[in-house]
Amino acid sequence: FRLRRPAAVLAIGGFTIGAPILAGRRVGAATFLHEANSIPGRANRWLARWVDRAFVGFPQTAARLRHCRITVTGTPVRARFGAVDGRVCRRELGLEPDDPVLLVMGGSQGASAINEMVLAALPALRQQLARIQIIHLTGPRDYPRVEQAYASWPGKALVKDFVGEMEVLLGAATVAISRAGASTLAEFAASRLVSVVVPYPRAADNHQYYNARAMADTGAARLLEESVASPGALVSAVRGLVEDDEERRLMQAALKRWHQSEAAVQIASEIMARIGVCLLRDIEAAGTGRSGGRGVAPAGRGLEPGKPERALQESWHG
Repeated sequence: FRLRRPAAVLAIGGFTIGAPILAGRRVGAATFLHEANSIPGRANRWLARWVDRAFVGFPQTAARLRHCRITVTGTPVRARFGAVDGRVCRRELGLEPDDPVLLVMGGSQGASAINEMVLAALPALRQQLARIQIIHLTGPRDYPRVEQAYASWPGKALVKDFVGEMEVLLGAATVAISRAGASTLAEFAASRLVSVVVPYPRAADNHQYYNARAMADTGAARLLEESVASPGALVSAVRGLVEDDEERRLMQAALKRWHQSEAAVQIASEIMARIGVCLLRDIEAAGTGRSGGRGVAPAGRGLEPGKPERALQESWHG
């Protein structure tokens, strides 16, 4: 940061964010954080007092960060989510375009508890939803065992340990069974994908439960806690969402209210506005020979006397 001074530093959570935020402050950068979860992480709670502005994904988070400059932006997701055709996605995956699809996922590493519950529920799923097709993301550890379990499944099933293009899978799905990570829920909202969410009970501060609770309280998801979940309860919840078109429509309407399509633009715009204010102040200070402001011009591109406009343009393009 001393060699190539940043104009701004944005932290998005995790224990590693403390050093770059504090280093950014030392070199005069504007500092920001984004908290995607309903319950803020420990690092973000600690850093909130030091940053210029905080962005949050859930409205409930604002009261839990204890920061006076908070913007509720939602959580940015790729624009491809929600911009796909379900029938096309199902064909692309080799599935029947007109039959319902259940997507099972537990995050990038999978979720053994969800995998076990779904495998136990397969006979009832087949009996009660004869046309159901399944996409099952297992995670690397459980993949061989889960793949073997589907060998006797009479319908269409796609079993993968990991998939990068999640927008295709979410686009193909009718209903999802999932953990309740903030990014996953944001992608569901963007895709209008109805879901049965089973929060990971050992997540820090039980934050996945509070993510799921916030969504479920507005009708945007069905919450099923792992401690009381059973294959029968899972099948009942999935069947209700597959067969009841009106319930799916109401849940999709609730999901629409959770999706903020301009989240990334809003975050970037507020950061750029702050950079612009700081830069103009430093231009004025340079013009009058004063110093001591929070400099934001990148290293190696000092402000040339008489050329403030070019300095401003270079900083914004940089």
